[in-house]
Amino acid sequence: MTGFVSFVSSGPGDPELLTLKAVDRLGRADAVLFDDLSSGPILAHARDGADLIGVGKRAGRPSPKQDHVSKLLVEYAQTGQRVVRLKSGDSGIFGRLEEEVVALREAGIDFEIIPGVTSASAAAAAAGIPLTRRLTARRVQFVTGHDVTGELPEGLDLSALADAGATTVVYMGKRTFAGLVARLVAAGLPPDTPALLAEAVSTEDQRLTRTTITDLAEHLAGSDSAAPGLILYGPLADD
Repeated sequence: MTGFVSFVSSGPGDPELLTLKAVDRLGRADAVLFDDLSSGPILAHARDGADLIGVGKRAGRPSPKQDHVSKLLVEYAQTGQRVVRLKSGDSGIFGRLEEEVVALREAGIDFEIIPGVTSASAAAAAAGIPLTRRLTARRVQFVTGHDVTGELPEGLDLSALADAGATTVVYMGKRTFAGLVARLVAAGLPPDTPALLAEAVSTEDQRLTRTTITDLAEHLAGSDSAAPGLILYGPLADD
């Protein structure tokens, strides 16, 4: 007997930003495999008696390996249970979704993907600004700030990332942003380009910092903050 897996996107942290479908699947799941950023009040929507298994990965901290998480997901589903794989933000955006989907397909297990509010949208909303701006920011681009080693990814399209007419969102980039900014300025992005650092978006610990890319790079180079955050830069961040 084979179970069924629901990839549930939990949004940026505020349980009120969960979709109705996400709440429904959490309430019917026999087991919930959750990320660190999807814990806390969001898990209150899981039914009584459900198995709750933490499998979150955080930069710079001991974390389960991805192949272990995928194997665990398959094993739970193979017992015939209804399984929720709870991922922060939107599971399709830098959420390692593909590896887990491939593992399920190889095991012959059915699944569904439930989208959610990505932290980029939540950060812009919290700051009271749009992700796009008429005439000045007609394009939005998302990029990850680190690769599997935790370093700045190789092969970045610097001409696109240095486009002053685009809104750029850097996920998981606090530790590597100083290095990225050096490359962006060398590629022609003005040093005074507006930037927004959004930490712990939509939670009680939320903190928004408006600055420029160079000032933010200097700030982050000397910071040891462990709060989850993302960085937005471009014309949208300028009041």
